[in-house]
Amino acid sequence: MSGQSLLVPGELSPHRSVPGAIRRPEYVGKPAPKPYKGPEVQDSDTVERMRIAGRIAAQAMEEAAKHIAPGVTTDELDRVAHEFMCDHGAYPSTLGYRGFPKSLCSSVNEVICHGIPDSTVLNDGDIVNLDVTAYIHGVHGDNNATYLCGDVDEESRLLVERTRESLNRAIKAVKPGRQINIIGRVIESYAKRFGYGVVRDFTGHGINSSFHSGLIIPHYDSPHATTVIQPGMTFTIEPMLTLGTHEYDMWDDGWTVVTKDRKRTAQFEHTLVVTDTGTEILTLP
Repeated sequence: MSGQSLLVPGELSPHRSVPGAIRRPEYVGKPAPKPYKGPEVQDSDTVERMRIAGRIAAQAMEEAAKHIAPGVTTDELDRVAHEFMCDHGAYPSTLGYRGFPKSLCSSVNEVICHGIPDSTVLNDGDIVNLDVTAYIHGVHGDNNATYLCGDVDEESRLLVERTRESLNRAIKAVKPGRQINIIGRVIESYAKRFGYGVVRDFTGHGINSSFHSGLIIPHYDSPHATTVIQPGMTFTIEPMLTLGTHEYDMWDDGWTVVTKDRKRTAQFEHTLVVTDTGTEILTLP
């Protein structure tokens, strides 16, 4: 793996504005969202609105990813995604969620998740995860992917490739009547082939009109994840695999999560709706 130096916090740019005509999630300006009291199984109207939100989130992430290159700041990636979502009538779900200050999460190298875009400059050989969620028509669509910046070493490239594959395998395992723990079982068994760590304390989640509904989707084989999968359920799967330990530290910002051994980590995510025979991915561009 590359011998690049470890990340340190950069400087934040000023708060980005959202046009007043764009509907805000209820949690904006509040310390926390209201607890979700609704069902995990969604009706066809909600799913159709989630298709729109998911598509915008996927397109915004794709647009930001086009700008990944050595010398570009993570704040610039945030600007691109922010403007894309606003231009398409969507609110960037992370902006103001529990006080998060930016419109996407940018997690570079040893950052597992929730990295805050700032003045950090991407270097040749970095890997960077972009996590983008869009809110429109009263619902959210959430996705992320890990990208290569310049000439990336083989160990890191394989980690990224295999993390994407672990998500694909988990999606194929989702069937009505199975328990949620099938998802983590598939991911963990695949990751173990390569000696990767599987992050346990950050999970997939139910999503609909709520950013995080309360439904938990572990990425390891949890004996507690016994909820039975039903058609119409909407949730994310977002495995985080590491080159070392699954244990982590958190920066003083209260958001940025890094591997305890500071080895690299990758993540991929889609929002799904369960169908009668499997799933439909809602976050496709």
